[in-house]
Amino acid sequence: MPQQTSDSSTATKIDTHAKALRVNIDSRRYGTFAEIGAGQEVVRWFFRVGGAAGTVAKSMSAYDMTVSDAIYGDATRYVSRERLEDMLEHEYRLNIERLAESRGDNTSFFAFADTVSARNYQGTNECHGWMGVRFQVYPRDQESQIIIHFRLLDTTNVLQQEAIGILGVNLLFGAFTLHHEADQLIQSLLDNLGPARVEVDMIEFRGIGFRSIDNRLMSLHLVQRGLSKAAMFGPDGRVLLPSEVFYKRPVLVERGSFRPLTNVNLDILRSAREEFQSRLAPDDKERIVSVAELTMRNLKGDSAAPDTRDFLSRADVLAAAGLNVLVSDFIEFYRVAGYLRKLTNRPLGMAMGAVTVPELFKESYYTHLEGGLLESIGRLFSGDVKLFVYPYCDRATGELSTVETLKLPPEAKPLYDYAVGAGKIIALNNQDPTCMAIDSRDVLKRIASGDSQWETMVPPAVVELIKDRHLFGHRRKG
Repeated sequence: MPQQTSDSSTATKIDTHAKALRVNIDSRRYGTFAEIGAGQEVVRWFFRVGGAAGTVAKSMSAYDMTVSDAIYGDATRYVSRERLEDMLEHEYRLNIERLAESRGDNTSFFAFADTVSARNYQGTNECHGWMGVRFQVYPRDQESQIIIHFRLLDTTNVLQQEAIGILGVNLLFGAFTLHHEADQLIQSLLDNLGPARVEVDMIEFRGIGFRSIDNRLMSLHLVQRGLSKAAMFGPDGRVLLPSEVFYKRPVLVERGSFRPLTNVNLDILRSAREEFQSRLAPDDKERIVSVAELTMRNLKGDSAAPDTRDFLSRADVLAAAGLNVLVSDFIEFYRVAGYLRKLTNRPLGMAMGAVTVPELFKESYYTHLEGGLLESIGRLFSGDVKLFVYPYCDRATGELSTVETLKLPPEAKPLYDYAVGAGKIIALNNQDPTCMAIDSRDVLKRIASGDSQWETMVPPAVVELIKDRHLFGHRRKG
């Protein structure tokens, strides 16, 4: 049987049959499978490969909503994190109550659950699901848990059912054999599937076996390893599902390096939010979701992979300002807009400095598109999307760049003027003048050199965080 190596990039993938069999022949593992919505696709693998009597204590599906509620309690939605958590709690507790006394000394109990909406007959539904496992790493151990949200990309119900089964085996096998290597566990979720069939856009580890894991870093790994184009977490570090956060809400995005977060970053967001609100329907004005976007290109820089310490430093300063963070693999702005349009039917806003706008109109960036620059701008502004542009002050010359004075290539200027005239590009005139001269690169240099002037350029909560944790090259005194 092929074995995985410690280097996940060169690891020999174990096929699904072999993974299920290895779980079955591990005499320590014993538990329950509860699956709702697309058949018992995961447990079927364990019955198919043989030896399931040593692994499966119970297998069940509660398809009828009334029956499901009677077992797990009332739910507003059946394909939801809430329902998944109820299933895991109920089934795991029953295993402990019924079996711990008789075989707890030698058995690591588990409960596996999924609740899925696969493709319906008409092909009109959202194809996605929640899946998780609650388990003991060792007999008599406290519980550990992994939950994921995934999207099914196959176009037929049969292929989606197959994908659910493979994904479930990968998750269970990973929990049991790779729980000490979370990065490898994440990468293994798409073994024998690939990103063209399944997208995993949220993962959360918790419990005794994962007490050293930072779930924000796991969100980064989802995007870095190609399981998802974007992942999200809140200021409290809790991972979020973007489709739930953005659903039917206006969204305002600011893309940046946030290295560190400065007063000008917050002023751009504040001034853009004020302008955005003024253009929204009354019911939407107080429902805006603001989010800071970190792109993989920005995080990696010239390196092959992001510096995890640097990533967590940026995440920490954004958290100190109370901001949601979206980690994405979208290089072009039109891809961000397209992604968000799939998640909400409300208006979208993008906040940026004037210095960034000419980058959007560089034709050389869009040679991969058949329609070039024209197609990219059409995609960006499709639907109710607006750019809110903050003036930029050149620190060397004192020259001010605004929507009205921006210099663009002659071939792009007519397209730019059209977007401005159509109200797609909006000048921000409500800025705080004291923020405009702040440059993050200058702030970084001052932090590293010990020039305390930087403390006037970032929010007070961020000042304290940088000094307490010595982030971004800050040095201890003495």
